[in-house]
Amino acid sequence: MIVLGIESASPQGGVALLGEEGVIAEYVLNVKATYAERLMPAIDRVLHDARMSISEVEGLAVSIGPGSFTGLRIGLSTVKGLALATGKPVVGISTLQALAWSLPYCRYPVCPILDARKKELYSALFEYRGVELVCLKEERALVPEALVQWISQPTLFVGDGWHVYGAFLREALGGLAIPPPALRGASPAAVADLGRRRLLRGDRDQVDELVPRYIRPSEAELKRRERA
Repeated sequence: MIVLGIESASPQGGVALLGEEGVIAEYVLNVKATYAERLMPAIDRVLHDARMSISEVEGLAVSIGPGSFTGLRIGLSTVKGLALATGKPVVGISTLQALAWSLPYCRYPVCPILDARKKELYSALFEYRGVELVCLKEERALVPEALVQWISQPTLFVGDGWHVYGAFLREALGGLAIPPPALRGASPAAVADLGRRRLLRGDRDQVDELVPRYIRPSEAELKRRERA
């Protein structure tokens, strides 16, 4: 099964094609241009360079958050349009799980962190048990002071939250906080791989029920609550 994976929940995102033999093509970009400008061209580029058409893709996987509200909406809208136009099955993948999955079979617990603004992080905590990725702490938005309470052993941090809170985590956790490797951002190939595994098990998400996982209310929702 060949799966097209889309990651648009964080500034570093893109598109990947993945099949039985592994990654066929992957396009990753970390620039300030919006996904509205770059997502469809990235899909076209990956398919063109792989010498494939969308008809040869057998499934679709998309990162559903948490992350950038705008990026998630664009990614999901794009995948829904492709699913409706082609009839391909689609699955949604946790952004934080995909971040942890980009470091397969790590010996340490993996803590993906994304900058949630408002002095908070989106985070969860995972560990590999054999070849299985197990969630130890469910994803949530929390302040970094609360996050450090999760950590009791050497832990590998990954994600763009390290750029903002890395100094604090080093100071608070000392040697327990292991800086991320060069691969710090989200991986479209990890989204495609997790999606392919679900699709091969027969899992499918209904297109009209696939929604972003925001975790916390949007700014507009908070303002509506304040007015109410």
